[in-house]
Amino acid sequence: MNVNLSNSTVAVVGLGLMGGSLALALAGKCARRVGVASRPEVARAAVARQVVDNATCDLAGAVRQADVVVLATPVRHIISVMPEVAAHMRPDALLMDVGSTKGAVVEAMEALPEGPVTVGGHPMCGKETGGLDSADPALFEGAAFVLVPTARTTPGALALASALAEAVGARPLVMDAHTHDRAVAIVSHLPYVLACALMHAQMHAAGEDQAADLLPAGGFRDTTRLAASEVDMMLDVLLTNRPAIEQALDLFTAQLAQARALLGEPEPEPEPSGLLAWIERAQIRRREMFR
Repeated sequence: MNVNLSNSTVAVVGLGLMGGSLALALAGKCARRVGVASRPEVARAAVARQVVDNATCDLAGAVRQADVVVLATPVRHIISVMPEVAAHMRPDALLMDVGSTKGAVVEAMEALPEGPVTVGGHPMCGKETGGLDSADPALFEGAAFVLVPTARTTPGALALASALAEAVGARPLVMDAHTHDRAVAIVSHLPYVLACALMHAQMHAAGEDQAADLLPAGGFRDTTRLAASEVDMMLDVLLTNRPAIEQALDLFTAQLAQARALLGEPEPEPEPSGLLAWIERAQIRRREMFR
């Protein structure tokens, strides 16, 4: 396998936020960037904006010439299109993805009958807005880029995937699919569900009192930002990581129950020490994580 990214042709399948940002960040880091879009107007826009060197709707033609193919579409589409993509790739080429869940993707990679070497991938970054217009070459700067080896991963494939992650400004982090999916359920997927739940609670409250529509400010905006994420992408995330998300919801529900119990306790003098300790622990942990 050619592990020199600078000599490689990289085909990016899907030119939305993640695929477009990846292609932009690879400018000057690889020999050629080929974009694959589902609509001709997106392909034309990607070339016009220099997101890629050239773009096409011909999936087979694009991946046939590539040294690296990155699948950057919603997770269930990644899984469904993978056999077709692999069938047209050279056997010494690398197939990657940037999907938000890894268990189902890695399983699909390992089920391929023949074809390319594979590495699962997930850059830990994003925006609540999607599409090519939101693409940003700085999106990956400083982010962890999880790489998940599969049964088809070779040392050369992992080295090339790591080089790609580093080329876009990210930090490669190798882990298994189960560990990844369990962790992102807490730090990524649960926050999305909670943002949606908070919006539903606000809608219910606003139906009874208009003040709930008149008073939201910065805190509410920041807390609910993820609820504005692309629905198709997030639906795939939820459906392909159900067990881990269910466990995360159980854990969070227990924390909510604890908060509810602390709020209901009689107030000792001079202050409710249990509630105070609970919010102080959260404050300290938040400051430690994001200094």
